[in-house]
Amino acid sequence: MTHSPTSRPRIGIVGFGAMGAAMARNLQARHHAVTVRDIRSEAQDQALALGMAVVASPAELAAAVEVIAIVVVNAAQIADVLFGTPDCPGIVSGSRAGQIVLLCSTIAPGDTIAFAEKLAASGLVVLDAPISGGPARALSGAMSMMLAGPQSVLDSLDGLLADLAQSRFHLGEKVGDAAKAKLVNNLLAGINLAAGAEALALGVRLGLEPQKIFDIVSASSGNSWVFQDRMARAIRDDFVPRAAAPVLTKDLGLAVALAATVHAQTPLGEVAHAKFQETVARGWAALDDAAILKTYLHNKEA
Repeated sequence: MTHSPTSRPRIGIVGFGAMGAAMARNLQARHHAVTVRDIRSEAQDQALALGMAVVASPAELAAAVEVIAIVVVNAAQIADVLFGTPDCPGIVSGSRAGQIVLLCSTIAPGDTIAFAEKLAASGLVVLDAPISGGPARALSGAMSMMLAGPQSVLDSLDGLLADLAQSRFHLGEKVGDAAKAKLVNNLLAGINLAAGAEALALGVRLGLEPQKIFDIVSASSGNSWVFQDRMARAIRDDFVPRAAAPVLTKDLGLAVALAATVHAQTPLGEVAHAKFQETVARGWAALDDAAILKTYLHNKEA
């Protein structure tokens, strides 16, 4: 199945969480036909209320669309979506040869490759397509997307991908390379966020006003995008999850493990990973990953 760059293939999004919902709303605003599947009934109800089509299984979604974007948390969830569970048939069950599957989640490159090989046996084409930038950018179409896969497939989806992501980086045709690039980015994002929280917490312990520290760093050499995005919320005690703490914890673990396969040193990544693990262990798994600041401020009088 091929599409001209100007055509609008019907798209299905599996995973109506922070990023998936933002992507779906962005595409809907750009007049794409969007079908949604999520295991959470409240997410399905939200999509329905927004006027999107909702289906009861990934298999039903596959039967209704040409292109499928999977935006779930991890490889285990992707496997369930693709191949089904005892009570919910997967994409493969409802698929047609030539359908395109975008793997937008952050997972190990080896898992991306394995999924692509299994789907190829069913006639499906995989685009390795992890995303970055957060829900606000996804909603406006300004997020970034790393892409690896056949050039012909990328060309056929040029209009759709342009609507999804303002910044698109083609890593070549080797599936798995985009997953690698995403983990490189997330390693740095996690380190930057942990470092920003560490510095902000130090300022607080020194008796400085959090907002003043934030303003100084934002205008100075210590600034980073993730510091501005996360610490702006943290100093308002706003930990509503845009990116839940376990997600970046998972990503850092994947990045450190990937680095070990090529004997690359990641001491800063390992420390950041440990601090995020501590954040989750302290009971803040349901909070935004900005909650790492709470970890640094814990027992601040000690």
